[in-house]
Amino acid sequence: MKILSAEQIRALDKYTIGHEPISSVDLMERAATKFMEALANDISQETAVYVFCGMGNNGGDGLAIARLLLDAGYKSVRVFVVKHSAKASEDFLMNEGRLAKLLPVQYIDSETQIPVVDKEAVVIDAIFGSGLSRPADGIAAAVIAAINNSGASVYSVDIPSGLYCDKVNETGDTIIQSTSTYTFHAPKLTFLLADNAKYVSRYEVLDIGLSRNYEKDLEVNYEYVDEALVAGWFHKRGKFSHKGTYGHALISAGSYGKMGAAVLSVGAALKSGAGLVSTHIPKCGYNIMQASNPEAMVISDESENELTGMVDYSKYSAIGIGPGIGKTERTADFVENLMKGYHKPMVIDADALNIISELHYLREHIPTGSVLTPHPGEFKRLMGNWSDDLVKIQKQIDFSKQHRVTIVLKGANTSISTPEGKVFFNSTGNPGMAKGGSGDVLTGVITALLAQGYSAEQAAIIGVFVHGRAGDIAAEVLGQTGMTARDIIQFLPEAFAVFE
Repeated sequence: MKILSAEQIRALDKYTIGHEPISSVDLMERAATKFMEALANDISQETAVYVFCGMGNNGGDGLAIARLLLDAGYKSVRVFVVKHSAKASEDFLMNEGRLAKLLPVQYIDSETQIPVVDKEAVVIDAIFGSGLSRPADGIAAAVIAAINNSGASVYSVDIPSGLYCDKVNETGDTIIQSTSTYTFHAPKLTFLLADNAKYVSRYEVLDIGLSRNYEKDLEVNYEYVDEALVAGWFHKRGKFSHKGTYGHALISAGSYGKMGAAVLSVGAALKSGAGLVSTHIPKCGYNIMQASNPEAMVISDESENELTGMVDYSKYSAIGIGPGIGKTERTADFVENLMKGYHKPMVIDADALNIISELHYLREHIPTGSVLTPHPGEFKRLMGNWSDDLVKIQKQIDFSKQHRVTIVLKGANTSISTPEGKVFFNSTGNPGMAKGGSGDVLTGVITALLAQGYSAEQAAIIGVFVHGRAGDIAAEVLGQTGMTARDIIQFLPEAFAVFE
């Protein structure tokens, strides 16, 4: 699913209006209907509803929604228009005239006219839309602040008022803190940035029938990973295939006291479709691994407690390295020798990334096509600090392009950057996955997919999506608080099964 800029959204609206054909006010009616239907699933007809509208087309949406709520039997609907401009849009005026037959509209042009909103009520925020290009100020900022301070549940139309669509707001900007946002066509880029979490607690995408034919020719840098994208890449297993068909994955992981990371990573690889899975671990972990993952073949390092020695890597389709290996001098030497001697793509995680961060020259030896899977702290050690989320993403893109690697920057809506400069944001996963070991599981999943012949981009995107979906299933069954990384592994087969 393409993530469009504000300019592209305007062009898509215009094209749809001209080629469906449909009038702009009828397209607004369609959007308002979709919003009202979604809202009706959340609130009862007895709920008091305050609708705050701006004077542009987002405000026109709000006026149409208010009318549709009244038509649907909602008993307490009040509408306020924030007079932030001397001029209203044509579609706003048309919807104002339609609503006037049912309900008078109250204008707000001074702070004394701002109503006190009951905290048990629901606010519909339709003040500013995705085309906003400057901070909310004046009476609009005062109304937004009053809404935020009311304690009421806030439902934003398309985007929380005051939030930019595809750039970063300044510190101190006045922005609606929405409870839920019903956005049209596709998520906005700023919904996917951690800095904006307090403004976009939850969002849902509503399809309002904008032209897909026009959209398919639009060039974008950002995409949102959905089930359709993953399904299009997923390989079906052939009737006459055998274990050799699906590759041989090697996980190099673990050290004394951190064998759990190796166990989790190998267990995830076994559940992710690789024909064979081997693991290279310190001697201290031999019995642990054989007992926990009997399907895996075990190669013991010459060292008792850490990874130090090389193995014959020529027979492996893909290697995952890093979970729980530590950063001793001997292990750092092992990582350096592996990266200089192995030229196929590998998955690099955890302490392997930290070693690369400390030994900067190793960046030049990362095999082309590899997948790096840092969490924000590891990425900061690798690339330095950043001033905002878009700067962080640009650093991610620059590293991917410079070193010809795919970077999986973990977190909510994990971002996956490619050597071509594109970024894919994941749509699955939940806060219950914020537990030790979840990243080790992801390393195993991506390594197994890479071993099966998926490209680095595909392995990363499919792996992150399925990993998140398994986490979502675990959360649904067990709850977010009590689930663990092992529970993600348990539900990987169910997460993959959707695509079979």
